[in-house]
Amino acid sequence: MAQHDYDIANQSFPAFRTDLNNVLGAINSSNSGTSRPSSAVAGTIWLDTTSATTPTLKYYDGAGDISLATLDHSANTVNWLDSTVSADLVNDTSPQLGGQLDVNGNAIGDGTLELLKFSETGSAVNEFTIANASTGNNPVLSATGGDTNVGIEFTTKGTGAIKFNDLAYIPQQALTSSSNAIAWDTQAKPNAYHLTTENTTFSAPTNPVEGAFICVEINYDGSHTIAFNTVFEFAGSTAPTFTSTNGKTDILVFKYNGAIWQEVGRTLNLSES
Repeated sequence: MAQHDYDIANQSFPAFRTDLNNVLGAINSSNSGTSRPSSAVAGTIWLDTTSATTPTLKYYDGAGDISLATLDHSANTVNWLDSTVSADLVNDTSPQLGGQLDVNGNAIGDGTLELLKFSETGSAVNEFTIANASTGNNPVLSATGGDTNVGIEFTTKGTGAIKFNDLAYIPQQALTSSSNAIAWDTQAKPNAYHLTTENTTFSAPTNPVEGAFICVEINYDGSHTIAFNTVFEFAGSTAPTFTSTNGKTDILVFKYNGAIWQEVGRTLNLSES
């Protein structure tokens, strides 16, 4: 560690070489010393070694020194000091990440109370994606990742329950018939309606999940007949006599037990308006 006045006098070669080596030593040690070097001018950066294990990096602005950071030799870390350095992100109004944020097992909160905690699975390939939305649209929480089919699980603690403070609903979606048959993907359309265009039969639904409920509203646009695949089990093992009258509606609800869709509710012969 060294400092120098950065003035090399006119002198004999041996003395010149010594003087030059001292200049290079000062440069190589960042002008280290326990006080500002006498040669300092506006823009000089120097290392204050008053503390040998935690020296302070300083910048001379021509009038005084600005302390930039302390260098912790034991921990091999830099501790920024000046208020204009946004090490805690307080003064950075638009911080950006250059890579993945590692919370190191800690929670995100207000500094004293935990707001959000993360648990990481070493073999994970699936995750959440959160997307904001423009005016008139809803923000979206999606399951994404490496798998083709990814669901979402909600788990409470102890006897806690999942509470919705506002209306929760499954959007109703249309089922259409083709060649007198209706294909029903229960994963995509658990709450469905069918506007009749022909006499038709509900085929065995695809993508069933044990314990799932599905509902269908049948609107008769003409006096069409309706039938169901044998995978649908009706009360008393007998299908109802469907209304099949123009302008009327039948509503049916089923629950899947792992093998068949059991009827759990029906309301027939309703007016459509």
